[in-house]
Amino acid sequence: MKVLVPVKRVIDYNVKVRVKADGSGVDLANVKMSMNPFDEIAVEQAIRLKEAGQAEEVVAVSIGVKQSQETLRTALAMGADRAILVVAADDVHNDIEPLAVAKILKGVIDEEQPGIVIAGKQAIDNDMNATGQMLAALTGWSQATFASELSIDGDKATVTREVDGGLQTIKVNMPTIVTVDLRLNEPRYASLPNIMKAKKKPLDEKTPADYGVDVAPRLEIVSTGEPEERAAGIKVGSVDELVEKLKEAGAV
Repeated sequence: MKVLVPVKRVIDYNVKVRVKADGSGVDLANVKMSMNPFDEIAVEQAIRLKEAGQAEEVVAVSIGVKQSQETLRTALAMGADRAILVVAADDVHNDIEPLAVAKILKGVIDEEQPGIVIAGKQAIDNDMNATGQMLAALTGWSQATFASELSIDGDKATVTREVDGGLQTIKVNMPTIVTVDLRLNEPRYASLPNIMKAKKKPLDEKTPADYGVDVAPRLEIVSTGEPEERAAGIKVGSVDELVEKLKEAGAV
């Protein structure tokens, strides 16, 4: 079985995001970029399936700017076998929308014929949480989202999902699309020898035109702004005073 893992280049989660002075978007100048944390978890899970003898090959794919090569090399250093980069933008500020990403991934799936696609549930830059679901609709495959546990037995995958009320366990037919949550695993660090080996692993470059996909944006960002700062808290002397303050604030 082949495992396909989409990965995205995003602002590192430790970096404080800055908005451009003109409100036209997020400032990416001299900002550290890394693999989306949810995608790291997906790569780790794919590698564990291979180590368990349930997968023969792990293929990482990224859709975006040329610099996404670095993100794919990270996936290769973690243990992926080869990578595919679809260069879909020249400007790092241009984010490819979920539907276009899903259509390109559908084209990759048609070529690669994986048994399972394991993806992060969402990217931390736009928080869309849509690509996996759209991809399942385009392929007609089963889907399981927000996975905190994943096991494969023959042509079935058992997934424990994190839902509002707790945990839900479902069984889906393979091939399938699985999007993963934070508690699925702890991604490994790439060792120096593996980082060196990753430089020699195959990385193919493609374009959206190779898959017949138009990546022109359908959405327009009108403005970007910083979130409002939280108001300072206050101390109250009694429960009655607390209730009164809550009433004034409209909380009760």
